[in-house]
Amino acid sequence: MILGFNRGEDYIEVLCGTTNKVYGDYAGRLKINNNGEYFITCECCPGCPLVNVTPEAFEKHALKEGTGRWKSNIWVHCEDEDRVPLWKTPLTKYYTHQANVANWKDSAMRKRNFHRDEFLHCTSCRKERRFRLKNRPDIKNYHEALNNKSWTCSLWPYHKITCDDDEERPSLRASRGCSRSSTCQGCSTCYCEGCIKCRFEDCNCQECRDFMLYAEP
Repeated sequence: MILGFNRGEDYIEVLCGTTNKVYGDYAGRLKINNNGEYFITCECCPGCPLVNVTPEAFEKHALKEGTGRWKSNIWVHCEDEDRVPLWKTPLTKYYTHQANVANWKDSAMRKRNFHRDEFLHCTSCRKERRFRLKNRPDIKNYHEALNNKSWTCSLWPYHKITCDDDEERPSLRASRGCSRSSTCQGCSTCYCEGCIKCRFEDCNCQECRDFMLYAEP
């Protein structure tokens, strides 16, 4: 049903494109291999040097940099409809985050998904220590600490402390940084069930593995 469909030994390929409101359509060929990797070769003009790049790089080439909506911006032609967004086609079922790290790595750093502060108990003194999840490195620090069954105060990533240092007062711990309410205990604004900003391709925990292999692009 998709125009330009071609099946190779270890890949499938279709015609694709994206539209710039000023310069018009940028045509290309989308290749998906057996591992679920997405590559696009641009055919916007003869001799275009863009070969086997990520969907996000193809977006940037079409001057759509920063949109991060490649599933909607990149389209294919079907027999009964023109310019069908990728997310409406069966092609996205082959996509995995694990196989396409290069496509989302930069956008993960730009994502503005809010993550509230979290607390972790020291396994030695049982005091709670705050982790501020402002960016992906901060979230990675908390994620690794959470998966460390012998985490102690000395491993706190912000500055050196010991189990002798006082923990935060209960009145301060009640605030976890939610922009909607200072005393929020978890809402749709500040609680995340998993996104490309807080799941990691090099982590072997069940949550990260499931997200990288099965979460929608």
